[in-house]
Amino acid sequence: MMKFILLLFVSLIFASCSKQNDTQSVTIYVSEDQVFSEPVLKAFEEKTGIRVNAVYDSEESKSTGVMNRLIAEKNNPQADVYWANEPIRAEVLRKKDILVPYESPNAKGIPEEFKQKEHYWTGFSARVRLFIVNKNAEMVPASVFDYAKPEFKGKGVIANPLFGTTTSHMAALFTLLGDANAKQFLEQMKANNVAIATSNGESADLVASGKYDFALVDSDDAVSRLKQHAPVSIIYPDQKEGETGLFVIPNTVMLITHAKHPEAAKKLIDFLLSPETEEILAFADCAQIPLHKGVKIPASLKPISELKVMKIDYAREADEMIKIQPYLKAWLDR
Repeated sequence: MMKFILLLFVSLIFASCSKQNDTQSVTIYVSEDQVFSEPVLKAFEEKTGIRVNAVYDSEESKSTGVMNRLIAEKNNPQADVYWANEPIRAEVLRKKDILVPYESPNAKGIPEEFKQKEHYWTGFSARVRLFIVNKNAEMVPASVFDYAKPEFKGKGVIANPLFGTTTSHMAALFTLLGDANAKQFLEQMKANNVAIATSNGESADLVASGKYDFALVDSDDAVSRLKQHAPVSIIYPDQKEGETGLFVIPNTVMLITHAKHPEAAKKLIDFLLSPETEEILAFADCAQIPLHKGVKIPASLKPISELKVMKIDYAREADEMIKIQPYLKAWLDR
């Protein structure tokens, strides 16, 4: 009898410790730049007392390192939460059964187009694709398709479409326009002598220096040049009636299947989806646009509610991005 009571007592202590551990720490893998994501995670620790073990993507493996690690760890997950800097990789993980649905109460108020409909991932704080334009430019583009117009011949630059958000944007255009129309547009761009830069940052610098009149870049690239007082302005493309709207790239957060700390993980997801986090990221140098209405933003940004947004199925875009790679490579090599 005494032996049974002793075993029961030990079991209760073990269960209590396990429960305590479940709620006192959480492990997150992060693709968003550490310089921007780390202050947010520190704010969560200070607010909740829950310790965050964060694993960040390196520059060398940008946006793919921790995703591949999550895939490799599928049968023995080490992460509880994944914070991706765009939705495509969230879709890759969903299709590989690495995510479990979680509907955060703080997802309420975020537009439906930025949430996976079965709650496998939720978007927050977004970059948008916009034009950075030199103030000495004689003509100002208003649409992505101005890259192909004769009056803008030789005046535009764009980052290599095989990498980063330019690839995502191209995949979005293929999804929206269909293969034939998207390829026709790219061929017209080629004939119009559009220059290719190594990155969005280099594109922004080439415009700031006056070598080119305009470039399609991420909003943070343009805002940073404005903060440096470069002679540039921002144009939100395709905002008129009948136009496509601009391409939006939200951060995404998701719960990992068989997470070891599910309760702490849900609290962290709730925090990342809160207006508080969106305000932090809006005023950081990344200048990300909140998806909740009413969150304070810098004067250099427009609220998402005032922007015409491209309607995109991110699941289809994920498939399209893989499919168009051979064409984009051939397009670049010509």
